[in-house]
Amino acid sequence: MRSLPNMTVVAPCDYLETKRAVIEIAKMKGPGYVRFARHASAAFTTEKTPFKIGRAEVFRDGTDVAIVACGPLVHEALWAARLLEKDGVSAMVINAHTIKPLDEKTIAAAAKKCKAVVTVEEAQVIGGLGSAVAEALARLQPTTMRMIGMNGFGTSGEPEELIKAFGLDRTAIVKTVKELIL
Repeated sequence: MRSLPNMTVVAPCDYLETKRAVIEIAKMKGPGYVRFARHASAAFTTEKTPFKIGRAEVFRDGTDVAIVACGPLVHEALWAARLLEKDGVSAMVINAHTIKPLDEKTIAAAAKKCKAVVTVEEAQVIGGLGSAVAEALARLQPTTMRMIGMNGFGTSGEPEELIKAFGLDRTAIVKTVKELIL
């Protein structure tokens, strides 16, 4: 969807953010796409959590690695940051709910502050959040990065099983971060 001209692409992290995204997309002129999770996901935003299409939100500050996530995997990224903290790794977590237009300013600032960037999404990294972040950083703030997401074809199964099987859970995020920066 990101490759389509004038398309706005949003992958909200929970129910409340999904509700807000749908309302905002409906107000826009031009095409918009909201990517929903297949399963019930953790609810962790509130009415006070900032949400604006085109603006990423820093949910947790850090200095060693910036984990840029979208959709329900934002919750996994927050858990991974907590686990990394126990090992002395300071992880920033960014909710990049809008994949297009990407908030390049926030992403570049995070890359400048941290040693590395890891993107996390439950969709294809090619043409998705991972590619969008890589393209922005190549232009604005070259940095070491890795992409966690789908590569190739998926399969059928329960969402929780698939997230673990494809290495999209908090354990896989922690492993990727440690391999990248330690």
